[in-house]
Amino acid sequence: MTGGSAAFEPHDHSRCAGDILAHAERASAEAGVRLTPVRRRTLEILVEAHRALGAYEVLERLAQEGFGNKPPVAYRALDFLVEQGFAHRIRRLNAFTACMHPGVAHAPAFLICRSCSIVAEAPAEPVRAALEDAAARLGFAIERSNVEAVGLCPTCRGAA
Repeated sequence: MTGGSAAFEPHDHSRCAGDILAHAERASAEAGVRLTPVRRRTLEILVEAHRALGAYEVLERLAQEGFGNKPPVAYRALDFLVEQGFAHRIRRLNAFTACMHPGVAHAPAFLICRSCSIVAEAPAEPVRAALEDAAARLGFAIERSNVEAVGLCPTCRGAA
């Protein structure tokens, strides 16, 4: 995956998904937390999509597969995945996407296609550094920030 943009590029999706799921299993075991069947399936759903999915979209898929149809089923699984660094919350869309670089300390910017909702992670260290610098000059201490950009992915740009 080049720069986290696999969502926008042709790639071996089964390898991509397999690597992410294998990492989640290893990291969960090392952290002493359980990657339960519903948590694992939720991550699989996010990985399959390569786009941001709302909690109710995830819940619908889980319910179809017999995991329950109450909102806490999806929200608890999604919260776990975000807490463990296996998924990211896309605040602009109130949705979630699988982390394309699990286990690697990173501060991504999310590039969101306004047409098809595919989300790619892009390295955002320079953007974050500029934001920290601007905040520091104002005496502001940033506790959390999300960098999200909306536009058109290469496929949707080509179709326009």
